[in-house]
Amino acid sequence: MTTPTGNDVLNSETIGADLIDFIERRTNRRIDDDLDMFTTGLVSSLFALELVVHVEKTYDVAVTGPNLQMDNFRTVRAVSSLILRLRGEADE
Repeated sequence: MTTPTGNDVLNSETIGADLIDFIERRTNRRIDDDLDMFTTGLVSSLFALELVVHVEKTYDVAVTGPNLQMDNFRTVRAVSSLILRLRGEADE
């Protein structure tokens, strides 16, 4: 999977596929888009920061203030929704 570029259509499916690829490469574990990464112990606080940086750099968004909460990063689906909200784009 390649990282989405400015020409790619961004929706929850394309974002989710990128996030799953990123997380699986970093953790060496297979995941799906509704796995709770915190309660399963998959994500440490250090990895959570790495995930925030990935989201900000890849999708050109700033995750600050009230958006920087665990529930927004609990599942791939939640992260995808956050990215779309921050970009002001509706899911297609």
